Amino acid sequence: MKEYFSKYVTLRKHNLSVAWKKAKRSKMCYAFLAPYAILFTLFYILPVCTSIFFSFTYYNILESPRFIGLQNYISLILEDDIFLMAIKNTFMIAVITGPLGYIMSFLFAWLINELPRWVRSVAVVVFYAPSIAGNCYVIFSVFFRGDAYGYVNAFLMNLGIIDTPILWFINPTYMLPICMIVILWMSLGTGFLSFVAGLQGVDKSQFEAGYMDGIKNRWQELWYITLPNMKPMLMFGAVMSITQAFGVCDVTMALCGYPSTDYAARTVVTHLFDYGYSRFEMGYASAIATLLFLIMILCNKAIQSMLRRVGT
Repeated sequence: MKEYFSKYVTLRKHNLSVAWKKAKRSKMCYAFLAPYAILFTLFYILPVCTSIFFSFTYYNILESPRFIGLQNYISLILEDDIFLMAIKNTFMIAVITGPLGYIMSFLFAWLINELPRWVRSVAVVVFYAPSIAGNCYVIFSVFFRGDAYGYVNAFLMNLGIIDTPILWFINPTYMLPICMIVILWMSLGTGFLSFVAGLQGVDKSQFEAGYMDGIKNRWQELWYITLPNMKPMLMFGAVMSITQAFGVCDVTMALCGYPSTDYAARTVVTHLFDYGYSRFEMGYASAIATLLFLIMILCNKAIQSMLRRVGT
């Protein structure tokens, strides 16, 4: 046992020595990497670690954090009915808008890629515009106004489908579906641009080789050539889609109010915003953020395992 341990220690020292020599040879690379690494650590890794620490404390900003163990998580899961409702709403949004937005982004990018160059440039701007316009979802507040002057209510009343205007953003039955429509409309974001760039980067000679090997139609071309060459872009688009789907907050708050009627449009991020910025219960808000972080990691892992099978 001692002999095995001594061999392990010797091998470990040798590996560390080799790694240190490689690091010394690449010191200029690390010097160029240092500014980004420092900023990433300060503004991403450190806040996440701090949030995890505060999630085990009672912290209201005015007083020093007091360690309370798992009490915040127990209260969230077993006592907070509104949080459970927010989890349900968030998962509904993620399950419906996430995959649909992801598929729509890729299909639109694939179709746009077949257009002439100048038409493609205009189409990319047109499809990407809703995601960069700040409060463009306010347009839907005009369409779904709760009086007879709203476009949707006026249209339905003219057809005789309804007699009185529907309060779209107050009635819990309609709030979440309308928010999903708006989220889908705004879902052509960074993932869409990465798909367009990825499609442009596929080597054309591979298509010719594929035709020689027996590929007969565009769907086989898509599955066996295009998708395998776009795995990094597909992964990036999936991560962005999941992040956007689980991070929904502004749309529901702007359209349905804060808080929404019967919490029908409550999401996890809205719940976090409530406890963090309205009630200043930072320990509880940190527990919400930590749970959301873990859920997003698990979903990302599941998506990655699915995308590894593409083209195999």
